[in-house]
Amino acid sequence: MAFETKFWFVYHLCLLIACFMQHCVNGNSSQVPCLFIFGDSFSDSGNNNYIPTTAKADYKPYGIDFPKGPTGRFTNGKTQIDIIGELLGFDSFIPPFANTTGFDIMKGVNYASASSGIRNETGKRTTVTNIDFGQQIENHKTIVTQIAVKLGSKENAKQYLKKCLYYIYIGTNDYALNYFQPDLYNTSRMYNPEEYVKVLIDQYSVYGKALYNYGAKKFVAVGLGKIGCTPMILANSSVNGSCVEKLNDIEAIFSRKLRSLVNRLNTEHPDSKTIFINTTAIRVDRSHGFTNLNTSCCPMNSDGLCIRGSTPCPNRTEYIYYDGIHPTEAANKITATASYDSNNNPKIAFPLDIKRLTQLQLYK
Repeated sequence: MAFETKFWFVYHLCLLIACFMQHCVNGNSSQVPCLFIFGDSFSDSGNNNYIPTTAKADYKPYGIDFPKGPTGRFTNGKTQIDIIGELLGFDSFIPPFANTTGFDIMKGVNYASASSGIRNETGKRTTVTNIDFGQQIENHKTIVTQIAVKLGSKENAKQYLKKCLYYIYIGTNDYALNYFQPDLYNTSRMYNPEEYVKVLIDQYSVYGKALYNYGAKKFVAVGLGKIGCTPMILANSSVNGSCVEKLNDIEAIFSRKLRSLVNRLNTEHPDSKTIFINTTAIRVDRSHGFTNLNTSCCPMNSDGLCIRGSTPCPNRTEYIYYDGIHPTEAANKITATASYDSNNNPKIAFPLDIKRLTQLQLYK
């Protein structure tokens, strides 16, 4: 009798594992089994809720159009990567590292942290602390170890992870909360814009190599937007209400160098593929029904974030910016959709878009 009980227990356990491997590991109907997200407040889905920082969005009016309300997302609804995840076929949002448990990690993890940057010190003197890119990589290392345990070996984990997508959208704060803050940081005195970009790209490359060594094969590297056109900059630095093009020009150097890095990585690692998304080439303007191009939907503080408990604009689909920095869900949807499927436009996605990247067979 004891033998039969043990047999049926093992039998049902095997069925459970088989079911998990078929449905959970394959991400249900998703085009990739898992999605790992690295970045800052443009992608943060709640990691900063759990650390002592002023860079938080876990209060209204953030999340006013999100099904769960305020979650730590710096917009009224979905972020760009939330929408990309939906386009990839995931049936739920990728959970933040801060509260990821159990088999949730098999479909991916969001490590993004508001105010963070490529450089360790970025943002920390203005927001107290954050989870910088280097620490996000360390957090991913922890997750990879856990996945290896669940799949039985490091080799099994590598075979699984190389089918996943790695989305990296970071660097804005290395300018906004570092290089453009001479009273707090000396980087603008240490480096001219070209030298500073080299420092950033070199470090970015190191972190990318670490992910590659952990099994990553498919990378999405997102370029930076135009910080000089954000409501916060226009309110604090614009002379006549026009974009501060000097800031845009400096930041644009990063995106150009990032695109060059993508070329180099694809040459150095033929068994992997990295794509570059040029967000500034994606048209988000009046042609999409936006009537407010550079004013914030919510009343904002001096740091560009929404005033806690304030009332946002009722016509949110007509605004590009929700607060002084971050886009509305309506704007995010346009950028995310074009990033996913650029209609083979190399000015937007180079050399491929996300949709076509997922279709590549890089499983040597």
